[in-house]
Amino acid sequence: MKIDYVKTVCPYCGCGCGLILEVVDGVIVKTRPDKDHPVSRGSLCIKGWNAHEFVHHPDRLTVPLLKKQGKFYEISWDEAIDVATTRLRQAADTYGPDAVAGLSSARCSNEENYLFQKLIRAGFHTNNVDHCARLCHGPTAAAMARALGSGAMTNSIDDFTGADLVIMFGSNAAETHPIIMGRIYEACAKGATLIVVDPRTTEPAKNADIHLPLNFGSDIPLISGMIGHILDKGLADQSFIDEQTQDFEALKDSLSEWPMERAAKICGIAPDMIEKVAQLYAKAKNACVVFCMGITQHSCGTANVHAICNLAMLCNQVGRPFAGINPLRGQNNVQGACDMGALPNLLPGYQDVTNSDVRAKFESVWKTVLPQTPGLTVTEVTAAAGEKVHALYIMAENPMMSDPDINHVRERLGKLDFFMVQDIFMTETAKLADLVLPGACFAEKTGTFTNTERRVQLLRRASLPPGDALDDFTILCRLAKSLGLDFNYKDPAAVMDELASLTPIYGGINFERLESGGLLWPCPNPDHPGTRYLHKGSFSRGKGLFVVPEYTPPQEMPDQAYPLTLVTGRMFSHYHTGTMTRRSATLNHEADKPFAQIHPKDAKVHGISQGDPVRVSTRRGSIVLAARLTSDVRPGSLFIPFHFSEAPANALTHEALDPVSKIPEFKACAAKLEREKSK
Repeated sequence: MKIDYVKTVCPYCGCGCGLILEVVDGVIVKTRPDKDHPVSRGSLCIKGWNAHEFVHHPDRLTVPLLKKQGKFYEISWDEAIDVATTRLRQAADTYGPDAVAGLSSARCSNEENYLFQKLIRAGFHTNNVDHCARLCHGPTAAAMARALGSGAMTNSIDDFTGADLVIMFGSNAAETHPIIMGRIYEACAKGATLIVVDPRTTEPAKNADIHLPLNFGSDIPLISGMIGHILDKGLADQSFIDEQTQDFEALKDSLSEWPMERAAKICGIAPDMIEKVAQLYAKAKNACVVFCMGITQHSCGTANVHAICNLAMLCNQVGRPFAGINPLRGQNNVQGACDMGALPNLLPGYQDVTNSDVRAKFESVWKTVLPQTPGLTVTEVTAAAGEKVHALYIMAENPMMSDPDINHVRERLGKLDFFMVQDIFMTETAKLADLVLPGACFAEKTGTFTNTERRVQLLRRASLPPGDALDDFTILCRLAKSLGLDFNYKDPAAVMDELASLTPIYGGINFERLESGGLLWPCPNPDHPGTRYLHKGSFSRGKGLFVVPEYTPPQEMPDQAYPLTLVTGRMFSHYHTGTMTRRSATLNHEADKPFAQIHPKDAKVHGISQGDPVRVSTRRGSIVLAARLTSDVRPGSLFIPFHFSEAPANALTHEALDPVSKIPEFKACAAKLEREKSK
């Protein structure tokens, strides 16, 4: 019996915790925490402790599958590669380059994401490449890049423990980022003040010094009220504003629209409480802002993030240790997929596709001519399917669970001439594909992930993919060779070396340097130690930009027909579309059935008791699931996790988009509730 212990990185949330996989004769039997890991420090959440359980699941895809007359048949890899490249090229030749689109993956490695976007751009001469960051932190990237010069978390995870005040907007980190929540609780144990801004009474809210249960989608009125009070009391750092920012006067002038009475009425928070929180933030020596999808998943998501940037710059709470603006990334490598250029308007390292000098640099190395027009986003690709987009290649994404209004998604995907999916399981999306390629999971590949604090870390292969499945690096290289591209990489380390040569923020990163815990980018040269916090001394863009945020209420408000507000989100024991966690016996035991959180007052009105089957409906569809009565949700609202395919929450959500980032408004739509009659 041969036993190995392999250090790697957790495949779930953006914390990027360290795992040790115990491997017996090639089979992973146990996950242990890495006590020396700089992020997790010997701790793991329930998902991390059980990260191995899905790896050897019998549902794993093991051979390429081609659909003929509605049924899948096993085929060889040679035939699969030939079908894929022939059909993709056929779409481009028939309709033009932009008839092809690709969706990359926050669950795949940096090297695989780099190769994927390179394949789409160099192989088909289109910028139609995107990934699921569009559905979670698209507004973060758009607003923070414009205001500060970088869309990334400004500080390190360790910096949370030195904050005097932590204010959390729309983040239930206790369930979605438990290890980071532990750092925040460390700060609280040292005397830091915790303020939670969230319509729901989450665990962080219950443990906070102050909980602001604002009305849905009213963050801009709240923050505008705070900013107005800070200015009225002379608490802004005027010297910092004068020296390091621009367009402050425009913001100041806009506050005439937000007298405290109006701001308080819209957000539903008493004026004296808004004033108290504003003073606490402005007077704190080190105030740290943390936010997540309760801020971004709105039709004014980009404006919401601009409001947060304005608040931080106003009080000189950015560009310093223990402070900053810290969006928590939801998936293990969503930061890395963005860094790698899996975005329709940006090449690797956030280099603009419209910049001719940038394109020339990449063209020289890639030996191709690159398109200069930004491509389509995730949501735009779906809308264009069968019209502008005729062939779609998805790598390890599951839009039939993660995208809004999935009945519409199903309809649009059905209009494609050719649809291929590369994944580890037959997902809800893969079932609709013409061609399915079996890939490898995190434990079966070598490469890197970049966590929410910009830490680039090594993942190491612990076992082989099942059957004839291949790691995604190999699949992409074979597809590229079939297309006539020069993807002659010896291994993923060679991909990182090419990336470093083209991408300044990764310029000093290579696999050898990552052996001892990883590096935080920007790391511009081989002697650079990495960067703990951004914008030291000046902003990446030069001067920080104040942007007046335009407030718009949720696009679909409750009415007589649909009197409740539906909110969707995540829960502690499951992850994203449930593809992996629902194939983990331990995690599925924790929550094996879909449910809706309902306030007892609403339950009483509808004659609903705990555990009763209920039907939740919107203008787009309805689902049946169990009632879970709790005062953690507000009267007049419902909360449904989106992990359960048998009652998919995104059958209910709508397609209203933020006009800048194109993120859907997952956090508010009108719904109705009924007790499901027994059949």
